Amino acid sequence: MNKNPTKLYLSLFLCLLLGACSHPIEIVGEGDVTSDGGRSCTLADFLAELDNCTENLVSGAYNETYTATPHPLWFFNRWENCIAPSGNECTFDIDAATVGEFQGDTAPPLRAVFTKYQLTGPILPSFAISLGMGAPVPADVGYVKEEYFIEGNATSYTPVLPLPTDGKLEVTANPPTPDGNYKTRMVVMRPLDPADFNGTVIVEWLNVSAGVDTPPDYIMAHNEFIRSGYTWIGVSAQAVGVNALNGRSRYASLEHPGDSFSYSMYSHMGMAIKQPGSPLLGGLVPERLIAVGESQSAGRMVTYIDAVHPMDEIYDGFMVHSRFGSAAPISQSPLPLYRFSAPAPIRDDLDVPVFVVLAEGDVIDARLESRQPDTPLIRLWELAGTAHADAYTIAGLSDNGDGTVANLMFNYMRQPTNPLGCDNPINAGGHHWTLQAAFDALNTWVTTVQDPDLPDIAPPIGPRLEVEKTSPVELARDMHGNALGGVRSPQIDAPIARLDALNGGFSFCRLFGRTVPFTAGKVFGLYPTKEDFLTAWSDAIANAVEGGFLLEADVAELEASAETWSYPY
Repeated sequence: MNKNPTKLYLSLFLCLLLGACSHPIEIVGEGDVTSDGGRSCTLADFLAELDNCTENLVSGAYNETYTATPHPLWFFNRWENCIAPSGNECTFDIDAATVGEFQGDTAPPLRAVFTKYQLTGPILPSFAISLGMGAPVPADVGYVKEEYFIEGNATSYTPVLPLPTDGKLEVTANPPTPDGNYKTRMVVMRPLDPADFNGTVIVEWLNVSAGVDTPPDYIMAHNEFIRSGYTWIGVSAQAVGVNALNGRSRYASLEHPGDSFSYSMYSHMGMAIKQPGSPLLGGLVPERLIAVGESQSAGRMVTYIDAVHPMDEIYDGFMVHSRFGSAAPISQSPLPLYRFSAPAPIRDDLDVPVFVVLAEGDVIDARLESRQPDTPLIRLWELAGTAHADAYTIAGLSDNGDGTVANLMFNYMRQPTNPLGCDNPINAGGHHWTLQAAFDALNTWVTTVQDPDLPDIAPPIGPRLEVEKTSPVELARDMHGNALGGVRSPQIDAPIARLDALNGGFSFCRLFGRTVPFTAGKVFGLYPTKEDFLTAWSDAIANAVEGGFLLEADVAELEASAETWSYPY
């Protein structure tokens, strides 16, 4: 808009003298606006604040069609304040009398928005969406599952050297190049009824450790997402996931320029969600975007937080789940490799909350290098009795919240499962229940940080796991072999099995931890009757809820699951 008072008064004078009104043109991004009537505004004109952009006088009948033309490597996104938009054209057809009624006025600016990305979709049919291990959507819960393609031009980054040890990584965005062209996908699960939407969008950087896109955080926390009205969006940010999709005709058009560009792509995806009227949300209006990454995606998340978030400021909070001590490279082959050394802390000068949740196996595997102090905007929970992945990682695929899988998980502590053929049955701890509490706490935290009229409500401080030895790392353990310290669960505080992160065998087995049931004699010694156990179990649940480490919404299924136990076996 015109910032010169003299020019503004002259403009109003001319409107009155000529029986005209002012209709400014604004440009967001890079592109030009031309018209069939000569009232055009190029990007150069707009940046120079020329009158044909800032005033654009209209007199008499207003019959004009504007065309928005993006610059190379940009896309036309949308018109704002357009009466009759049609693609990249906007038409005004207003008679002279109506224009005359507004003589001397300044109309809302016709705004052309250009972006580095473009959305298409939903891609049909929805039942053909590919998502690795799958993403359960319980029947009759009022959610819709859709898929969209997003294409654009991403940038890579060059860091200021040497790489820092405090996480405060400064980078420069490299010049745009066709080498950054990409086309990938976003999978959306959102409430059908706007009244059910809680305003928060979870944006999960899909995990590609298995060679395909998988949604580990959705699997572990989907019951909380659905019952509390979150929208969840899983994004294919990395080349491995996109390349695995290319084999299907549905995804043949997708392309990925390499993981050096993944961080910029992730920013574009957040922008696409936030854009007014985003088709991704079906009319829902997002109030908060929370970025989420687990395991190798958590390493990407740390790098994004440290390097890109301070520049782009797209996301309102971060969940870094099961990270390792290092972080992903900001740039890699075929571009120059800039690899973080470990430890790679999360920078402590952030303006949004970051929640780090670690299983006890993560703490051990990271050699304690993922630890850093809590701050007003960083929180770390270390979960006793948990593994990086566990029985719920598999069973959760079918969990519809009716308690069936909760019963299964309880009984796995007595008759453990070993679907991967590991050296030991896999962990059946309380990881996913605590993670659901963490998501709820993070959402409250982000909401209160956003609102200056509310006091910040940060998650409770989580005690650190107690460490016996540091080289190699060994945790301090109680008489049953369960970890001491850390964030506690009823599975640990009313134990009927040893639950830890120690396993071997097939390559992924070390991530799934171990369950070693107590003997019947040991159970009798701890709990002479089933009622004694149920009392201890209920007390442990109550303590976890009171501490903020378990949700009240999960109490009923946990208590009911214990009732199913054929004590003491």
